Amino acid sequence: MPTTWTAKEEKQYQHIKDSELDRGRSEDKAEEIAARTVNKQRRQAGKTPNKSTQGTGNPHTRLEDRTVEELHNLAAEHNIKGRSKMKKAELIKALRDKR
Repeated sequence: MPTTWTAKEEKQYQHIKDSELDRGRSEDKAEEIAARTVNKQRRQAGKTPNKSTQGTGNPHTRLEDRTVEELHNLAAEHNIKGRSKMKKAELIKALRDKR
């Protein structure tokens, strides 16, 4: 738990962690899930900077299920020209054509 969390956020973290432990998760996994949940809510509330991902998404996820940003990053890895102006469907088609 970061020291910058409020008492309410620490209580929420502990509640989520306990809930995950009750479901049979390991201590490490329960802590990770709880921290990610609280941090996500802090980002959505504007309490922390919303750092966008530089990733390309889970490689086992269908292209349609990835975000436009993830598709842009993937297109950049494949050196697809004109990607910055492409819509999601166009990015998916270009990526499939490239493979």
